[in-house]
Amino acid sequence: MTVTLVALLLETFFGYPDQVLRAIGHPAIWMGQLIDDLDRLLNHEAAPDLIRRIMGTFAIVVLIAIVGIVAYAIELSLTALPFAAVSIALVGSTLIAQHSLYRHVAAVATALEQNGLAAGRDAVSHIVGRDVDALDEAGVARAAIESLAESFSDGVVAPAFWLTLAGLAGAAVYKAINTADSMIGHRTPRHQAFGFAAARLDDLVNLPASRLSALLIVMAAAITPGASAVNAWRAVKRDARQHRSPNAGYPEAAMAGALGLALAGPRVYDGVKVDDAVMGNGRAAATATDIHAALDLYQSADAVLIGLVALLALLLTALT
Repeated sequence: MTVTLVALLLETFFGYPDQVLRAIGHPAIWMGQLIDDLDRLLNHEAAPDLIRRIMGTFAIVVLIAIVGIVAYAIELSLTALPFAAVSIALVGSTLIAQHSLYRHVAAVATALEQNGLAAGRDAVSHIVGRDVDALDEAGVARAAIESLAESFSDGVVAPAFWLTLAGLAGAAVYKAINTADSMIGHRTPRHQAFGFAAARLDDLVNLPASRLSALLIVMAAAITPGASAVNAWRAVKRDARQHRSPNAGYPEAAMAGALGLALAGPRVYDGVKVDDAVMGNGRAAATATDIHAALDLYQSADAVLIGLVALLALLLTALT
């Protein structure tokens, strides 16, 4: 628990330095390269769907094995060093995305406010997988807020959860599965069968964090000016299970209800329209101002998360 607390604090204040990113890349980039190599090696479009599912499952097994072994070896080597917890936390912080998530979503609001719709579409295209060319200002703002809510779950809460539960190897394996889902877990002709295992496994490993994320947003809404914890909770109970994703609906519904918005609904991915339930019963006409409000709520939810982890760390220390 102490490792998780230090990792969250390090990432909150320092993020992942640009100099390090330029020099050696990022763990998600390394994982992405391995996933891309496995995709090119094992995903043959002429093969029947059953074979492609089997190859996709094999690819995920290979990915988990490599990432898990490497991460466990790193953790084991760091355990022998002085200040081992801080060293492990420093590595673990690279798997959490509090800092970068805020920065990328805030960039969408800034682009809309300062440079208009075209700039907003370009900024949001870096954080969502949907087609952005046809989005109006409200669509761009909603996309950014939806991404913020979902990424709070799978980019912050989930890696912190798995770091606490299974150490550095657990957090790294989670990150690998989540990265695989983002790359090959789409319902496109190339990845419908091959990415099946990645998508289903990602649903499973994100299940605890998605519910916890919704609860954190509800709690944060109670201390964030302009947000409603009551409406957040109502939206989660009413709408979350209607989302096409078994997980994304929980933080999205909580965010929508807290801010009085209507999120999700029909979207277009790779030219294909995807029908989805609407999260929240507020207004769909979101603006850059709503993105800023969502960021305020996100920071409050992140602070609640860190506070709870700190409390648990203190309790565990007192009991040992």
